[in-house]
Amino acid sequence: MHMVRGQEVNNHMTKTEIEGLSFEEALAELETIVERLEGESLSLDETMALYERGRQLAQHCQTLLDAASLKFQRLRPDGTVVDGEELLSPEGGENP
Repeated sequence: MHMVRGQEVNNHMTKTEIEGLSFEEALAELETIVERLEGESLSLDETMALYERGRQLAQHCQTLLDAASLKFQRLRPDGTVVDGEELLSPEGGENP
């Protein structure tokens, strides 16, 4: 854990801890990190710690977006969900 301007930065956040964040929580923290990187004069260690945490948060956000996109692609207009085999079959008519 590093101290950055009086705030602790855990650049060794476990996969489970990151996965526990909602998209909104991860995005809000990522936005804060970007603002700090753009606006503050930080040491190299501080910058690297914030960058690494930001990279992990961005990856988590992308994973959540990909999952939401897949779920959206599987929804039919009537609100039912297309199963995986139907999505892949040409006769299913619901190919993305």
